[in-house]
Amino acid sequence: MDVVSVELGERSYDVCIGEQLLGQLALYRDVTFGHKALIVTNHCVAKWYLAPVEKAVASAGFEVDVFTLPDGERHKTLATVESIWTYLLEQKHSRDTTLIALGGGVIGDMVGFAAALYQRGVNFIQVPTTLLAQVDSSVGGKTGVNHPLGKNMIGAFYQPQRVIIDTGVLATLPQREIGAGLAEIIKYGLIWDADFYRGLTAKLSSLRDFTPDIAGWAIKRSCEIKAAVVAQDEREGGMRAILNLGHTFGHALEAQLGFGTWLHGEAVALGMLMAIALSVDLGYLKFELFEDYRALIARLGLPTSYPLSVSPEALYQSMWLDKKVAASQLRLILLKQLGAAFISADASQAQIMSVLSRFQA
Repeated sequence: MDVVSVELGERSYDVCIGEQLLGQLALYRDVTFGHKALIVTNHCVAKWYLAPVEKAVASAGFEVDVFTLPDGERHKTLATVESIWTYLLEQKHSRDTTLIALGGGVIGDMVGFAAALYQRGVNFIQVPTTLLAQVDSSVGGKTGVNHPLGKNMIGAFYQPQRVIIDTGVLATLPQREIGAGLAEIIKYGLIWDADFYRGLTAKLSSLRDFTPDIAGWAIKRSCEIKAAVVAQDEREGGMRAILNLGHTFGHALEAQLGFGTWLHGEAVALGMLMAIALSVDLGYLKFELFEDYRALIARLGLPTSYPLSVSPEALYQSMWLDKKVAASQLRLILLKQLGAAFISADASQAQIMSVLSRFQA
């Protein structure tokens, strides 16, 4: 087992990475308090992974309840989170309970948000079961829900007690989910570690090349980079925003296509292509990186354009519903060079619209 520490003083925690960790009793026992725990999952995840987690937590001496949510991004709402709070109250969970998020990013974000607000904050553990959640949303303490006008616009920073990443779950994921997760992994190379990016491009000629040994290496390095960024800027006052490369474009795509039509990682993959194109247009990058990245995501089956049913004008308006907007300025994450991201408000509306129009199918 590899362990990556997220250093946040009293709120520090470990990210545990390895095979067959779901049922490891010790990983739950020392971070589960009180006498009750609630596992929140969805129907799809439950049939694969609920049994070993429930057994491990019960064996650690806790009374375990299970609450099963519907699957899908469209259910990432305040109403769904309220249903978690209602269940906690009905089952008489007090403020020493522990919530366990067993699922992908949608489950993790909602359970973390529910934990942040229930009785003003209770303990929770992230057990991510998608590649994207393992390398992104489960680490760093961002929790929340979507609003019809924008993604993740309602939420809180709230850190888990532990993140348990079982790489064995990847064997049961569809290839589309693997591709979406790889988009976020590639992001870490683009924004932080040029050698990591080059290593990924050399190893991944297709999704079939994402073997267990490459997965372990890529997940660990991704978590190390995210932990380093979060330790320096927990609440995204500045530097942490670089983790959002392509996300302003990507979130707008998700909103305009309809939440759940594209996976988050698919939208981010195209969003990063747009951000790289804008970086080239502004003179920060050479065109070669754009070509290299576009070829990489195409090999992995990720989108390089969006459908004609979405207008560039609508995308541009959606981009303003972004948490990085400040002082009436649309701030974007761009690249100065491979491995070096920065926050920029330099792009004009005409330059952004040019990029948006260029990638319409």
